[in-house]
Order: sequence, then C-alpha cells, then structure tokens
Amino acid sequence: MKILVVNGPNLNKLDLRDKTQYGSITLNDIEKLLIKNFPDINFHFFQTNIEGEIVDILQNADDKFEGILINPAAYSHTSVAIRDALEICKIPKVEVHLSNIANRDDFRKISLTAAKCDGYISGFKELSYVAGVFVLIKLILTN
Repeated sequence: MKILVVNGPNLNKLDLRDKTQYGSITLNDIEKLLIKNFPDINFHFFQTNIEGEIVDILQNADDKFEGILINPAAYSHTSVAIRDALEICKIPKVEVHLSNIANRDDFRKISLTAAKCDGYISGFKELSYVAGVFVLIKLILTN
C-alpha cells in the first residue's frame, strides 16, 4: 500500500515552533514514527513551503498512491487552490494537524481544505499523524 504524506509550510521548522502547540518532535521524527508504526506501508513524504507544489503533487497522486495524509498547515485556512486539488483527487484523503485548531486563533478554526478530505484529526501532536494513517488504511481497504 502506497500512502502520500504531504506537509505544508513551516513544518520543516517544527523545532523552532511553539512546543505547547506543536510538541517537541521534528518532521523527520514524525516520518520515522510512521515507518515504525506501519512497517508494511510504503510512504512517500513530501514537504514544501510553496502552495503550487502541493497542488502539483495532489493533481498527480491518483495514479501513484492509494491514499493521502495531508497537513496543509497554514494553507488549510487560506488555500482555495489546494482545496480544489483535493476535490479533484479521488483517492481517500485524511487531513491532520499537530495543534488543536478548534482551540486556536479565530482565523485558524476554519479549514477550507478539510471539507474536501474524508475527515480530519487535530490536536494530538504527532499522534494526529498516527491516527490519520490508521484511519486512512481503513478507508483504503473499504473502498
């Protein structure tokens, strides 16, 4: 099973972010955690700070992957382009966030992108990713 894991802006700098919101783990640590917990999954990890690169990889995901785990980060609150690319993509998709977006600034409480995913998980720091992969596997197997 092939799963694409897409991470948006500033997630490459988690070690510099607010530890109370994002935890003390790095993006590399999250990748290792997923590989350790799901050794039978073939993960493709992708991180960019550029919106268009996220759109490009999503537009080409249907033919290469069976599911997508995405943390659009700040773009989840602003990007109609990523939302539209998620809508075009027909494979199962789960959005994750390290922080609890419902407990953040008002502008962070709305995710434009989550509506075009099968669901979203937020607030459990790196465990959001683990839970997201677990759910994504179930979605893939039932489709």
